[in-house]
Amino acid sequence: MRTPYGRTGFRSGLRIPRWPRRARLLPAAAAVTAVAAAVLTVLSPPGIPSDGGPATGTVGTRWGPLSPQDRILLVKVRQAGLWEMPAGQQAAQRASDPRVKRVGDMIMSQHLRLDADVRGTAQKLGVILPNQPNTDQQRWLKELSGKFGADYDRDFVFRLRAAHGKVFAVIAQVRAQTQNSEIRAFAERAMTFVNTHMRLLESTGLVTRQAVS
Repeated sequence: MRTPYGRTGFRSGLRIPRWPRRARLLPAAAAVTAVAAAVLTVLSPPGIPSDGGPATGTVGTRWGPLSPQDRILLVKVRQAGLWEMPAGQQAAQRASDPRVKRVGDMIMSQHLRLDADVRGTAQKLGVILPNQPNTDQQRWLKELSGKFGADYDRDFVFRLRAAHGKVFAVIAQVRAQTQNSEIRAFAERAMTFVNTHMRLLESTGLVTRQAVS
């Protein structure tokens, strides 16, 4: 009579050792720790501390060191868009000069593209961006809202050109000094937008000698 393979013979020949309960729990604990570490890495990308606060100092990234100055560039460009997009939209609707209307519309639509760019770059580098204009920019929007006709056209052009001049200087300085390849590439793209917007504003004929002094 054939002996069934594997059952009686296996049981009678070998005895499987039983590990202590604490030893059996060690691999499971290690797995949980590894998963938690992976989640923390995803939720806290390079440049953002695990508590969610803004990073300080220079941090390392795969594209090179990310300095406080690099982060300031992203913040400044983001804030520029947060007030110049509604200002451009307002000019497209309220300006009395057809050319100012057209320039306002073009600046608004181009800032939409630049805003998408700065948000994507900031996400890649782990930089926290503002979600509203700063105090001065909010005041400028309020001032423009109280203007009409030729006064509105002139103040819109003067205010936006002055603001572009300030962010132009920040972009140029960061482009020259950054050691981060992503920031360098972004600065070049942002510089193209700023140059274009300054030319558009100057094309209205309202940028006088006093406006650039």
